[in-house]
Amino acid sequence: MADSESVRIAPEMPAMFDGMKLAAVAAVLYIIVRCLNLKSPTASPQLTFQDTPLARFLLKSCPLLTKEYIPPLIWGKSGHIQTALYGKMGRVSSPHPYGLRKYLSMPDGATASFDLFEPLSEHSTGEDVTMVICPGIANHSEKQYIRTFVDCAQRRGYRCAVLNHLGALPDIELTSPRMFTYGCTWEFAAMVNYIKKSFPQTQLIVVGFSLGGNIVCKYLGENRVNQEAVLCCVSVCQGYSALRAQETFLQWDQCRRFYNFLMADNMKKIILSHRQILFGENGYKTCSSLADVDLSRLYTATSLMHIDDNIMRKFHGYSTLKEYYERESCMRYLHNIHVPLLLVNAMDDPLVHESLLTIPRSLAEKKENVMFVLTLHGGHLGFFEGAVLFPEPLTWMDKLIVEYTNAVCQWQKNKSHCAAAAEQSLMTTETGLYRG
Repeated sequence: MADSESVRIAPEMPAMFDGMKLAAVAAVLYIIVRCLNLKSPTASPQLTFQDTPLARFLLKSCPLLTKEYIPPLIWGKSGHIQTALYGKMGRVSSPHPYGLRKYLSMPDGATASFDLFEPLSEHSTGEDVTMVICPGIANHSEKQYIRTFVDCAQRRGYRCAVLNHLGALPDIELTSPRMFTYGCTWEFAAMVNYIKKSFPQTQLIVVGFSLGGNIVCKYLGENRVNQEAVLCCVSVCQGYSALRAQETFLQWDQCRRFYNFLMADNMKKIILSHRQILFGENGYKTCSSLADVDLSRLYTATSLMHIDDNIMRKFHGYSTLKEYYERESCMRYLHNIHVPLLLVNAMDDPLVHESLLTIPRSLAEKKENVMFVLTLHGGHLGFFEGAVLFPEPLTWMDKLIVEYTNAVCQWQKNKSHCAAAAEQSLMTTETGLYRG
């Protein structure tokens, strides 16, 4: 009897193992689909803006605003992979534009630097137009995503001036005990003033990426004079309020706490590479607020907030971290900007919590010069495009900025004609506010 039972059971064992294998494969596929967000649809950007002649003209002249953004099929719908590729690779097949490095002496003894790239062709309007560009945190003109964008802009007739954040370039030493901070506009203002004096006939396009977006918006809103000769401003993937963002950076959803740790680790390396000028005897004499810096706290810091509280706020004499974040964030200056303003973010950006996106959305609902563009995918400064696996050299972000600025330049040159053309385009809305 026992023998007959064993004969019946034995053939069923392979079937059971096959079932386990299928279950394991199904589980792996489920995890892959979830992690890569493969079930997420592609969509055109969500737009928030006032119904004005300029807005109609922009919609007509910028197909990317209403066209589906299609990321690479396999991994492009994952904000984490988009962000990781931007962080590690920057861009694919990045060009090497040739520029001249300029140095500017600041009143406090610091030496600002920026790279100047001349246009490679005539601008479509025939005008002299310069893009003044502020990169992301601890970035500079040698970063691949900056090089790719500069090359793209040069080929379309733009002169480009790219700020190198103070202390970010590894081969340039600080000349005073101060580094770039979250919202200090001094170096950017010095670069813009140099461009205005050197090219008095030029018109300016202001562009900021991530932290750079905060700086350029704060710069424009600080003083109405700063908006003179400025045609428009574009900000990509900034968080708008450091005070509101600090709590989200301590949360683990979207691995935001992990990203916070990585950025803090990078900041520590940059700060420590300048430890002699910042924390040496001369540094303490020049900047007394650095005298109470506890370097042991810097070594053990695991978040940007720890570093900001222990060091960064003291460069400008802020007494508390709250005061530093409030005063350095562009949120309090955005309503002072009157030139056309394009604010771009991605829903799956792991660094910018969705609660922060109410700031640009609310602004666009109230101000006629503001357009808020929110993509479903793109990550943080990723926005890669491609068919299946390999991304294209130019990203959706690069193309959109140039397309938008071209349209604004055309609008400013032929405003009456463009307004008439815009009136012919259809935009049906009951409230005057359109959300795509």
